[in-house]
Amino acid sequence: MNDNNKNLTGGQALVRLLANYGVDTVFGIPGVHTLELYRGLPGSGIRHVLSRHEQGAGFMADGYARVSGKPGVCFVISGPGVTNVATAIGQAHADSIPMLVISSVNHSASLGKGWGCLHETQDQRALTAPITAFSALALSPEELPELIARAWAVFDSERPRPVHISVPLDVLAAPVARDWTAEVARRPGRGLP
Repeated sequence: MNDNNKNLTGGQALVRLLANYGVDTVFGIPGVHTLELYRGLPGSGIRHVLSRHEQGAGFMADGYARVSGKPGVCFVISGPGVTNVATAIGQAHADSIPMLVISSVNHSASLGKGWGCLHETQDQRALTAPITAFSALALSPEELPELIARAWAVFDSERPRPVHISVPLDVLAAPVARDWTAEVARRPGRGLP
């Protein structure tokens, strides 16, 4: 890893990976649960559009995808952030719109324990699974390139759908062992009309 990457966190690396997939705009609201994603935005070439509510961020990402022909991307916090964006995900699913929702989730050690952590949701994947092509949980930074590649395979398919990826706080903050941000795996897409 070169000197530019020696302190790269999972969240910052994920933003770089998105930029390498051609993402130029993300929608969302910065929050304590998504700080590592937002720390990755400066210098990434990705523009952030602030919304006042997660549902708005989701509908903005949906609209962006419809107009640009590229996947719309939004960042949301765990718990209420995910429940708030669910309506927009459902709309994108019904209309076959490529949308990537990246949400934080509490630390890996607390998942499913019911400890009452801030914005705890017992199973965010179960919440979004019926309205996405897939909903996944990344338990290490090294899982992110494969999940993003799977998402883009869905987006490039004949019937794209939204994808939801939850990333625990400790995974977002974990140092990246090697720079995997250039690992872009995709084929030419069909695009949107």
